[in-house]
Amino acid sequence: MIWDDNDDIRLINCANDRHAVQHALDDCREERRPYVFVTNTMTIKPLKRLLVPVSMLEEETYKAEICTYLARKTGAHIILLLANDYGSHARQNCNKIITHIRSVAERTGQDLTYEVVEARKNSFSLIKEASERQRDFRHDLLILTASREYGLDDIIFGPPERHAIRRSMVPVMLINPRADLFSLCD
Repeated sequence: MIWDDNDDIRLINCANDRHAVQHALDDCREERRPYVFVTNTMTIKPLKRLLVPVSMLEEETYKAEICTYLARKTGAHIILLLANDYGSHARQNCNKIITHIRSVAERTGQDLTYEVVEARKNSFSLIKEASERQRDFRHDLLILTASREYGLDDIIFGPPERHAIRRSMVPVMLINPRADLFSLCD
């Protein structure tokens, strides 16, 4: 796998129960590099398809560098799951990611493939849809942005990334969205 011996990406193995996953999430709140969750119920395969949900949040554009980096290293196809929002923020974020993919492909001469799939749900339910439609997308890695801060609903019900990790049949990569904690060289 791309992250086996890679200092740029942290691998986290944990049991698939809510306490273990939440504890691992709490430990990674200040992590500077992307981190990949692997639980005992996930299937690890070579990366051929990356699922990248894109919501209205500004920090979604951080996923551009990560998915492009992984696609360059593995030849994986990128699936951008675009939130079905009323406004244009999600579409603008998706266009920024596409621009980055095209720019890297042009600069490196690599053929980076991607597709945009319209989600059924809006930005607030996008992570849930991504984890529910795993069989539709047949992806090998789910790339999410970690919650910047937990709100009351996250404290009571748990953050959306915890639910996605617990439902996922494939590894889940989380990216800390805070600019001062983000680093990955391309």
